[in-house]
Amino acid sequence: MRILIANDDGYLAPGLAALVRACEGLGQIDVIAPEQNASGTSNSLTLGRPLSVYTAANGFRYVNGTPSDSVHLALTGLLDYKPDLVLSGINNGANMGDDTLYSGTVAAATEGYLFGIPSIAFSQVEKGWGQLDAAAALARQLVEQVIAGGLGQAFLLNVNIPNRADAASLPRRITRLGRRHASEPVIRQQSPRGETIYWIGPAGDAREAGEGTDFHATAQGQVSITPLQVDLTDHAGLAGWGSRLGLAP
Repeated sequence: MRILIANDDGYLAPGLAALVRACEGLGQIDVIAPEQNASGTSNSLTLGRPLSVYTAANGFRYVNGTPSDSVHLALTGLLDYKPDLVLSGINNGANMGDDTLYSGTVAAATEGYLFGIPSIAFSQVEKGWGQLDAAAALARQLVEQVIAGGLGQAFLLNVNIPNRADAASLPRRITRLGRRHASEPVIRQQSPRGETIYWIGPAGDAREAGEGTDFHATAQGQVSITPLQVDLTDHAGLAGWGSRLGLAP
């Protein structure tokens, strides 16, 4: 078993170290992660400049780019083999609902999935790394389960884990993505030079968080496991758009 592990919080993040420790003994592990925190970078690839790869004292390799860069480089040249599994995380905070479109954690796993490799993204619901070892134990259990079930066909799972000491024994639910309200307003500040600078506002509240969603599961103290896909096509609307634009079926 050969496992590639990445994240979006950077190669020094406690969540990455915890996930690596949790997976020890499962097979060969390679870590290739961003040099710095790259949260919110989604699936971006760095195309306007060259990338550099460094090796830390603990053997982790890190890239001066995005989470997707890290996995992409790993799968197209840094590794001399194709991993059996790609893992991403453990992220410092939830990646649920619309957040998954922005998430660098999910993006790293998605990059593995795009290359036909089973991939899992792990996140803790609350920020701050509380009960991280318990979340890592849960991650280990899930990885063991998917390995035991077979890794023949690529899949993409998004896992959100409540910050609880009993995380490894919490109920697990297969969920769908919920939805959020729009982001909070932009935050304006003055730079030391008197220029107006802007911060992206906090994420909005959940607006679709009913039973069956990732928001609902984690609010009930359950581990949310959401199978994801890459196809963004509005299949239900195909025929309607054809008629609206006067196109032949």
